[in-house]
Amino acid sequence: MTVRTGKDYLEGLAATSREIWLGDEKIDSVLDHPLLRGGAETIAAYYDAHHEHPDDMIVADPETGEPMAGSHILPRSQADLVTRHQALVRAAEVSIGQMGRTPDYMNVTFAGFASDRTRWAGADNENAEGYENLVEFQRRLRRDDLSLTHTIVHPTIDKATDANFVDNPVPLHKVGETADAIIVRGARMLATLAPFADEQTVYPGAPLPPGSSPDYALSFTVAMDAPGLVFLCRDSGTRTDHPLDAPISSRFDEQDAYCIFDDVSVPKENVFIDGQFGVYNSVMHTSPWWPNIMQQTTVRALTKLEFLYRLAGRMAEAVNDTSDKTIDMLGEIHTYVEMTRSALTAAIDNPKTWEDGGVFPGAQPMHAARALIPQWMVRTNEILRAIGGANLLSTPSQGQLHDARVAKLTDEFLPGAGNITAAERSQIFRLAWDHLGSALGSRNDLYERHYLGSPMRTHHTIEKLYAEPNRQRGDQLIQKLLDDTRSRLR
Repeated sequence: MTVRTGKDYLEGLAATSREIWLGDEKIDSVLDHPLLRGGAETIAAYYDAHHEHPDDMIVADPETGEPMAGSHILPRSQADLVTRHQALVRAAEVSIGQMGRTPDYMNVTFAGFASDRTRWAGADNENAEGYENLVEFQRRLRRDDLSLTHTIVHPTIDKATDANFVDNPVPLHKVGETADAIIVRGARMLATLAPFADEQTVYPGAPLPPGSSPDYALSFTVAMDAPGLVFLCRDSGTRTDHPLDAPISSRFDEQDAYCIFDDVSVPKENVFIDGQFGVYNSVMHTSPWWPNIMQQTTVRALTKLEFLYRLAGRMAEAVNDTSDKTIDMLGEIHTYVEMTRSALTAAIDNPKTWEDGGVFPGAQPMHAARALIPQWMVRTNEILRAIGGANLLSTPSQGQLHDARVAKLTDEFLPGAGNITAAERSQIFRLAWDHLGSALGSRNDLYERHYLGSPMRTHHTIEKLYAEPNRQRGDQLIQKLLDDTRSRLR
């Protein structure tokens, strides 16, 4: 049992091989590659944060009493949610909310899975062995403090045939079995954090349609160095400039990879679902997964919005912009911050106890926030562009600022308002441009729009789950008004 340090993590990463392709290059060493080293060091900083803030991030393992990361808590009370909340806040601070898949995301996910025997074991206990494998894996996950990647979405190849899960060779499926393992083949996406993970996990992203082959109903974990496991990374968003010229993209590219399983052998003790169709289709829907994981994702989003609120304010201060329009836009971002915070508070203050004793945040405010946060993130970036304007493109580099002649000129012709120096002004607008205009900034904008499903899908979920009680309340108010109006006519 240990809570890993950054050094522990980097040593483990160096000792684990994996088939990672980046551009036209097969990567021999993640730690030695200039486009991957920064991301690895940030995950190391995530692990070190636990030792810098032990009171917030480290708790006792409920079975052994030994230290474990707070994101591994299996919540059994509202107090557990509060304790986990503070651990998640500290985790999000490591990347100022820019990285959506730091290890705490998967820690929270598997803590929720292990707390949900009803769905993972199956209505008739048909998947009892798979559930016990999952519980044992969650125990190993928290005691070894692993970093996981996950891939849950089937590839989009041809929308006319993608929903065929019978003889379709592309989606991940089982093709064989030995006494000790299942053999899987196919592809899934999108393995975020793949270069920096200890294991690759697979679990359902969406239900399989009726009539699908059970060979596609799979959930498991497998070592990153498993023969036949191939990761094709997207183009890197990492910049190797001076860190002050690229404060986000030099550190926070968590990478995304298309994951191919070329006849990969998965040990049976690491298999959580093996053809149990009903289990596969139930574990992610009308289950604790949504309210559980949304505590982590909403904490991360709140942290990012808090950062962007002050970044917008600092840009305005750098040029002494106190116009009504700018104040209005700053206030708009601030409303997003406070609404996100309020949703978190309401969800934690009104938790639900599920069938197997797991206590998770109330889902209703989380679902509403989940539908709106992508829109808020997109709008916040629009505001940053409006406040920054051409100043986003008038940002001397560190090399220019360290040239004696240029530095003298920028001090004269490109200072900030008041006592803000040219170097300080440059750092603020460089930070904003790195968030908005860099390759990583573009990736992150796309990520915010689509992760955890589209807003339309979330709106449909809200309408399905919560419409009836709200309709009843609205109908009561309408009827009361009509009855009162009729009574006045008598």
